[in-house]
Amino acid sequence: MQFDVITLFPDMFSAITNEGVVARGIKKSLLSIDTWQLREFSQNKYRNVDDKPYGGGAGMVMQVMPIRSCIKEIRKKSPKTQVIYLSPQGQKLTHSLALQLSKLDSLTLLCGRYEGVDERVIEQDVDMEVSIGDYVISGGELAAMVLIDSVSRLLPDVLGNQDSLNDSFANGLLDYPHYTRPEVVDGQKVPDVLLSGHQANIDAFREAQALKNTQKKRQDLLDK
Repeated sequence: MQFDVITLFPDMFSAITNEGVVARGIKKSLLSIDTWQLREFSQNKYRNVDDKPYGGGAGMVMQVMPIRSCIKEIRKKSPKTQVIYLSPQGQKLTHSLALQLSKLDSLTLLCGRYEGVDERVIEQDVDMEVSIGDYVISGGELAAMVLIDSVSRLLPDVLGNQDSLNDSFANGLLDYPHYTRPEVVDGQKVPDVLLSGHQANIDAFREAQALKNTQKKRQDLLDK
């Protein structure tokens, strides 16, 4: 099985490629892990891949084009790869999901940082969002390693085992979508309200989008 990992910190993955079950699978040629430094796909000389969010707010948002360009490069060698964004808003990683993923030939794992990635990446370039639990960590790298490990253990002749995840969110709703420069990417435009400068309207829009996001992705949080 082929794993391709899009990350700002590729050296972190030496923790699983050099030791443990995953390393054993690599040595047996049962799986392979390639890391892709996202900054190599930056469109400016400073190798920046993030920018300030439209509508204001804390933190930075990872831009569309570096991620999109990297995914296109990966698809040249693995045309049927499934792109997974490691996100607290995603489908919970369970044994049954890991088993489902272990049947595929290739996975591309997108590791977010900062406030996350531009929503247009999620809408157009990502096949699935996956969460390792209802909590927030500093980036997607650790989550990607958990997913790689849980899937690799289920591959024939590596190791078969069953894990369960039992976590809960500290906050009631999922986050609202984020957008950053450029304003238009491949015909996809940032919502007009975020460009209006009217903070009350922006806040109302984000509140409504957070509710919509939660209803769409995690209705169980509202049921509680």
